Amino acid sequence: MNDKPIVLWFRNDLRLGDHAAVAAAVHTGAPILPLYILDDASPKQWKVGGASRWWLDKSLAALSGDLASRGSPLVLRRGDSETELQRIIEETGAGAVYFTRSYEPWAVALEQRLKTKLDEANVAFRRFGGRLLREPEDVRTSNGVFYKVYTPFSRAIMKDLVPAKSVRAPERIAALEKQPKSERLRDWELHPHNPDWSKGLAAAWQPGEAGARKRLSDFVRTALKSYARDRNYPATPGTSRLSPHLAFGEISPAACWQAVAHAGGKTNGSDNSVETFLKELLWREFSAGLLFHFPELPEEPFRPEFAGFPWHGNAKHLKAWQTGQTGYPIVDAGMRELWATGYMHNRVRMITASFLIKHLLIPWQTGEAWFWDTLVDADLANNSANWQWVAGSGADAAPYFRIFNPVMQGEKFDPDGDYVRRWVSELAKLPRQIIHAPWKSDSGTLMEAGVKLGKSYPNPIVEHGEARARALARYEHIKNSH
Repeated sequence: MNDKPIVLWFRNDLRLGDHAAVAAAVHTGAPILPLYILDDASPKQWKVGGASRWWLDKSLAALSGDLASRGSPLVLRRGDSETELQRIIEETGAGAVYFTRSYEPWAVALEQRLKTKLDEANVAFRRFGGRLLREPEDVRTSNGVFYKVYTPFSRAIMKDLVPAKSVRAPERIAALEKQPKSERLRDWELHPHNPDWSKGLAAAWQPGEAGARKRLSDFVRTALKSYARDRNYPATPGTSRLSPHLAFGEISPAACWQAVAHAGGKTNGSDNSVETFLKELLWREFSAGLLFHFPELPEEPFRPEFAGFPWHGNAKHLKAWQTGQTGYPIVDAGMRELWATGYMHNRVRMITASFLIKHLLIPWQTGEAWFWDTLVDADLANNSANWQWVAGSGADAAPYFRIFNPVMQGEKFDPDGDYVRRWVSELAKLPRQIIHAPWKSDSGTLMEAGVKLGKSYPNPIVEHGEARARALARYEHIKNSH
């Protein structure tokens, strides 16, 4: 039995099951110090957004309870990760640090610095996978570089992927005889106050490993069969809603893959819901690989020619978009759902992002920052890759001339207007034929529905045809100048 303690350093891997670092540390028989460091002062990283802070608070509370029930309490520290980790090692005499690797640029740099320092101090620094199905270094083209197009990337992984086998959470975790000082979670004030805007989040989510496994089970049982069709309709509970659990590492992508593949059987066929879901997991992998190999992805366009795009920043338009007051019901419904629940349906994310970028000509980085702050599933790789995809500046990006018509999108994917009625209550009494374009309605219909355009609900802040033409002209300018 090893006498020197092991620091089990948790990051975005807040679970005990299917956790390679946990399993390896427990297997040694050494006393274990579970540790979480809230590092929110470094100017080099994207600080945790407001909605994610709420989730982190609940997820840490769940993890702390799970660890305490197994005999080894979670120690909380706030400050610079490098400093606090070295301080913990000195306080406990730890002989090793076990952790799950991360892929954000600052996390990669931190791991490299720590390895150098701890090697010199003769402290083992053991890194494990678990946030992805395959490590970014392991997926390369025949030329030895990372894929820049999703389809061949997904085919390459699908061909030989064998997800890690499920590993149960340990029943007991040996603790240190003398525990180091821990901060109190409530003192971090991750939960919002003055005002507390999180009631909608609390009603919509159950953060933590138990909540993640329940969410996966419910999805496989109730929604997987029709996922390929229903995932596009925001009024239908057809998506997995696993994204925040994956973002915080409360469940592994391998566990999601195995559960869905096992439930669905064969994974071939273009209309197969199982294959559709697995490809969504692979898009997450693709995004993480892009971030790892191209760390400037969150700030700079992947395609350099877009660096000179002639944006048109308008503060009033941005505010209208953020608050769901654009005058386009499907856009406003999405933005209000986001504010209320910390989440937005995947189809509506594309519509709202396209509207900001192409109708309002506001830089994609501005939308990316808003989503980062308001999404409970905020993930740097997914967020930046998806915004660049919509903007046309990213890897495997949508064609620049694809500009979603928000009225047609609403009519196609919310045909009865139920999604709009839920989130834009002032339009709830409008008939389905006109709910996605209330400005086209006659005065009698509006009066009967209690809608006063320009007062109870805004007129469109831009006209679709004009906005589309303006965007296409600017995209053509970029195309022709390169």
